[in-house]
Amino acid sequence: MEESNIPKVYDPQSFEKKWYKYWEEKNLFHAEVEADKKPYSIVIPPPNVTGQLHMGHALDNTLQDILIRWRRMQGYNTLWMPGCDHAGIATQAKVEEALRKEGKSRHDLGRDKFLERVWDWKNQFGSHITMQLRSLGSSCDWERERFTMDEGCSKAVREVFVSLYNKGLIYQGTRITNWCPHCSTALSDIEVDHETEAGHFYHLRYQVEDTAEYVQIATTRPETMFGDTGVAVHPEDDRYKHLIGKTLILPLVGRKIPVFADEYVDPDFGTGAVKVTPAHDPNDFDMGQRHGLEQIVVLNNDATMASNTGKYAGMDRYECRKQLIADLKEQGFLIKIEDHEHAVGHCSRCRTTVEPLVSKQWFVKMESLAKPAIEAVKSGDIQFVPERFTKIYTNWLENIRDWCISRQLWWGHRIPAWYCDDCGQTSVVGEDLTTCPKCGSTHIHQDEDVLDTWFSSGLWPFETMGWPDKTPELKQFYPTSVLVTGYDIIFFWVARMVMMGLEFGKDIPFKHVFIHGLVRDSQGRKMSKSLGNGIDPVEVIDKYGADTLRFMLITGNTPGNDMRFYWERVESARNFANKLWNASRFMLMNLEGFDKGFVPEKSDYTLADQWILSRYAKTVQDVTNNLEKFELGEAGRTIYEFIWNEFCDWYIELSKARLYDTKAVRARQTAQYVLGYVLEHTLRLLHPFMPFITEEIWQHIPHEGESVMVSAWPADEMSKIDDAAETNMTAIMETIKSIRNMRAEVKAVPSKKSAVVLHFASETLQTVFASNQGYLTVLASAQPITLESLAEGKPENAMTAVVNGVEIYLPLKGLIDVEKETARLNKELDMLDNEIKRVTGKLSNVGFIGKAPAELVEKEREKQKGFEEKRSAVQERLVYLATL
Repeated sequence: MEESNIPKVYDPQSFEKKWYKYWEEKNLFHAEVEADKKPYSIVIPPPNVTGQLHMGHALDNTLQDILIRWRRMQGYNTLWMPGCDHAGIATQAKVEEALRKEGKSRHDLGRDKFLERVWDWKNQFGSHITMQLRSLGSSCDWERERFTMDEGCSKAVREVFVSLYNKGLIYQGTRITNWCPHCSTALSDIEVDHETEAGHFYHLRYQVEDTAEYVQIATTRPETMFGDTGVAVHPEDDRYKHLIGKTLILPLVGRKIPVFADEYVDPDFGTGAVKVTPAHDPNDFDMGQRHGLEQIVVLNNDATMASNTGKYAGMDRYECRKQLIADLKEQGFLIKIEDHEHAVGHCSRCRTTVEPLVSKQWFVKMESLAKPAIEAVKSGDIQFVPERFTKIYTNWLENIRDWCISRQLWWGHRIPAWYCDDCGQTSVVGEDLTTCPKCGSTHIHQDEDVLDTWFSSGLWPFETMGWPDKTPELKQFYPTSVLVTGYDIIFFWVARMVMMGLEFGKDIPFKHVFIHGLVRDSQGRKMSKSLGNGIDPVEVIDKYGADTLRFMLITGNTPGNDMRFYWERVESARNFANKLWNASRFMLMNLEGFDKGFVPEKSDYTLADQWILSRYAKTVQDVTNNLEKFELGEAGRTIYEFIWNEFCDWYIELSKARLYDTKAVRARQTAQYVLGYVLEHTLRLLHPFMPFITEEIWQHIPHEGESVMVSAWPADEMSKIDDAAETNMTAIMETIKSIRNMRAEVKAVPSKKSAVVLHFASETLQTVFASNQGYLTVLASAQPITLESLAEGKPENAMTAVVNGVEIYLPLKGLIDVEKETARLNKELDMLDNEIKRVTGKLSNVGFIGKAPAELVEKEREKQKGFEEKRSAVQERLVYLATL
């Protein structure tokens, strides 16, 4: 125990970094494999190396840290695996942006030199977010930190790719994918954000060959018409039945295209006739496949028009649209333009509008991988918290499409496929190839593409444990215990980890998926750069301390729901830290003569001691149960209520008389013991939530061990539960509150004691009050106190209240200075008379009533009513005072 008291003012900056350094130096975050202990493990959702700590990270990591610190204190073999994600597109975009400022592109550098630059960038900025996670108090096992492109993870990625390829689950195909013209790569469906935008329906005239008849087509993307290879109608649509099998002439182009029937067409949407562009629309691609249509690509990768579009070649897609519509209008092919709102896909990284585009890509067949992943959740092997997210997960997996995993980037895991220039062989192998396994030629080259970032992230729970090697870590810590993540990446990440875990880890990757919502601003809006409403957690930590930020985030959180960030709630969390700080200072100031070996006998305990120990034991029970159920916010609130209301506001006040009485040694020692026991154990309960302040206080008060972080989580406290003590103490506390309220009502001078008469419904309660009258004297300024049964006569001229089987009477005689109070009330009466006169005059003024807005007149009427009600209450009070 340190000798000194803690400083007067709670200043988190003075000790938060100190304790984090201490924990790291003592190696308290590190977990060795201890096979005889029950394991508890979490893998961090790896933040991007491009990352800055934002409020979502702060919430996510606080939740994980609470669970890890709690289980560590419970004695589990606890591992929290940290790491970062290489974040393919996002990181490459950052480095390309830096190159642009130098007037260069990645192509000027070439692939190898560009990748050197990305690694430099990663080494320079990659640790930034992990430093910020430390400032939050995250107790990760930093010795085990991983990176999705480190040697071990890269080995695992290749192993998985080759295995899936050999099983026929990875294939190369020419398919429609989402293409980002800015990032110049294919994207998977879930990397595209669909937003409703105002657009247009362009109605065009497609002439039927050799007739005066035409078909009216409505399209939102007229510039793709150069790739039209057919027009589809519903087979039962009477308007078009006679045209099925006929030929149309493509406007401006003159190419002949067939009319065909397909049940996919909705006859009630648009004109019921759909232009089919197999190379630029996923549904058209499917129809094209069914009807053997040609695929004509009319857009380049940068969203300019291709060379086969005549005079429009090289134009930007939107520039082409403008020119094309003008030309169609001039030549009589444009019938009309109407406004139309529709969903437009945007690249989730750069916000550019994506283009559906036919290209050759690598895909994973999802159906056979999805089935066991659905079953794992339906059987309850994996449980979502809250349970409602199960449906979102299973719905997505039941309707899953094959996953496009190739990206036209340079930063990422390069696809382990080699092509022979001489014999055309494609070889997919785990080791780099220099010669063709089929013909022996050295003229081979590796596929240029890299894998989707989520491919390696999907292996995270087991690749970080050393898979494919059979490591002790894999045996002890996999499957992990819980995954903590936001609901926004259930598809991106959670589903893929489950599929990959079952396929390669041969088990589920985690038992629970604990879902939290987003942190929104005080108006409920998503925090974003464009709105400028983001709040930097580091700024909050610098100003208020990490504990305050953590406690604010956690107590506003219910599983799966979004929460709003209010500065008032930050202040409130800081006030809580202050309250705890001051209570701890009080205890340290009253430790003189403290005997570490002293343990009270049962008979030494006062009612207040029995009550606080019982309340503490129930708090342990409630907090532990809530943590087991992932109700972390409720657990935090329970500790808050106990510390603020019961321990600080009541027990400390109730214990002062004994602490200040140096003559009654045993009574003083008992108060010191209870105060110390409850504070030290409550600090343990609070530690996972507010690690720094609890360590700072714990190190000053009497304790055993090197850190509160590795002290035992309070358990087996059931013997302290005393329901009778709680009932009796509650009756006393409610009585004290009532007396205080009545005294406040009559504005009794704080120093003036008031006589109190108490009538009891039971003799037992009367006996309890008789033994504990001192509490009422100290905390309610009650003296003398008369204790009687309900049968006794009721005092006259007394204020009264009833609580828990106690009738309370506060005789007013002598409590109020009647003369002074009468003078004050008469003064108030004069003021009210003047106000009533003023407002009545206003309301009887015809000019005011006629000209003033109705709501203003109503406001004045409400004022008049209020003044009159107050006046009547004051008059009643004056009549009453006259009787005293």
